[in-house]
Order: sequence, then C-alpha cells, then structure tokens
Amino acid sequence: MKKTVTSIHRLPKSGKVALILAIAFVAVLGILGRMWMLTEHQNDRAIQKARMEPVIFIPGSSATIRRFDDLIDTLNSQDKSNDNHSVLKVQVEKDGSLTYSGHLTKSNRQPFIVVGFVNNDDNYPTIQADSQALGRVMSDLQSKYHFRNFSSIGHSNGGLIWTDYLENYYSSQSFHIRTLMTLGTPFNFNESSTTKKTTMLNDFIEGSDNLPKDLNVYSVAGSDDYTDDGTVNVQSVLTGKYIFQKKVAKYTQTTVSGDNASHYWLPENPEVVNLIRELILQNKGKNPRNNTNKLKDESNKNDRPEN
Repeated sequence: MKKTVTSIHRLPKSGKVALILAIAFVAVLGILGRMWMLTEHQNDRAIQKARMEPVIFIPGSSATIRRFDDLIDTLNSQDKSNDNHSVLKVQVEKDGSLTYSGHLTKSNRQPFIVVGFVNNDDNYPTIQADSQALGRVMSDLQSKYHFRNFSSIGHSNGGLIWTDYLENYYSSQSFHIRTLMTLGTPFNFNESSTTKKTTMLNDFIEGSDNLPKDLNVYSVAGSDDYTDDGTVNVQSVLTGKYIFQKKVAKYTQTTVSGDNASHYWLPENPEVVNLIRELILQNKGKNPRNNTNKLKDESNKNDRPEN
C-alpha cells in the first residue's frame, strides 16, 4: 500500500495559515519556557547565595504595622555593630493587595520586616485568612529579596497567624525558619482551663505534625501575678506546649514580669528585648540565660494533651 504524503504546498490556503500559526505558537512556547527556566534557575541561585536572614514580625489584632516601632528603635539603639537593621513594612489590604513602605538594605544580614493586616479582627476565621495571606506575602518577599532563612516574632494573635501558617502554608523546599518567638499569644483564646480546648487549639494540635522539625520555639507570657497579663490568661499562653512540644526541635516557655509586662507593653519589656537580642539576633538559643529571664525549657517533658 502506498503512503500518501501531503506537503504544505498541497494544503489549501487556510490550512497553510493554520499550520504556520501552529508552528509559530509552538516555537513561542518553547522560547517562553526556556526563558522561564532560566529565570527560575537564576532566582534559585540567588536564593541559595543569599546571606540575608530577615526577622519577620506580625502584630496582634487591631494593631497596625507601626506596632513594633518602639521595639525596633530599642534594638537598633542597642546594636553595637553600627550596622542597624533596616526596616521594611508590608500591609495586606482588605482586597489582598500588598502595600510596601520602608526599605531593606542589602548589606544587612538581619533586616526587620513587619507584616500587618487591615483585616485583623479577633477571631479564628480572620486568623486563618491572614495566615493564608501571609503565604502570599512570603512568596512575594522571596521573589523580591531572594532569602531562604528567616526568624519570626508574633505578638498576641500574630503568634497564632504564624502557627497556622507553619502548619498549613509553609514549605521547607522554599524556606527555612530558624526560630519562632510568640509574645502573649493565646493559643486557647480566652479559655483558662486546659480541659476546655477551643476549636482553634484542637486544630493546631491536629496539624502539629506539619510543623518544621528543626524549629526552635519560644513562647513568652507576661504577668505580675502569673495569672494573666491584663488581657490574655497565662494558662492560654502555656497551652502552646500541646502544639509544639515533641513536634519541634526545642520548645521553651518563658514568663517575664516587672516593667512593661502587661499585654500591650510586652514587646517593649526589657527582658523580652534581651530575649530577642540573645535568642534571635545573636542566636544564643543553645545556651539561654536560665535565671534572669526565668526560662523554662519544656522540650524534654512528657506532657500530653488531655482528652
């Protein structure tokens, strides 16, 4: 049987045009694909070579991106290296768009980034929505500044947003988080009894296997009488052990008291400032000060959540 071969010259005019367009389309796709691969390769190389390891802050409910201004000023004023931490602020608008202010100095190894949310009501659905938005923010930040390693600080519900993000949106293939520090974070919301677990706490416990195994977590509670900090019950803060204990490399509970130990002023508490400088900026987590800051390491205890 003879094979019939149809050449382009024997095609009708409309067929020739369609074939030429198809070939051109495939060629363009090939070129675009090649360009995308080169761009991704360059981005990957930039990320792998990056020395920048930012500290990323998230404020609590009803707080703005200016929440940590005093803390940052204090940390920079105490920095003896004369290489102050540059500050970038990212605000997530109600429509999900991102507004940037400030700048990062490329020479800074540990710049500060503050991520705030206009939608910041004090409830679990908002925390879930903000943690999902944080995933988009982190991807956008990485595409702009090409970092992989970072540490994080969350005040109040900001610590809840970080926890939800780490369990549901964090990817160890894209990022490496070294340390999470939560300040006055109510892991059980307003409940003071550990036998009454909120839906959020149960969800966090259930998803805790997704937490980074090499993460160091420091949970800081503020109090004058070891009951509450004027807003958050200390027992709600301490229920963080049911989420992180035995799931991460190290989990430490810390209680500070004295000046500025109330919930609002906790980020400016002198002991908290010391903890941030030593455990995050100087990375002394392996040898924390045990007496002055009342550090209580829970990483090797056998506590388990009550049923």
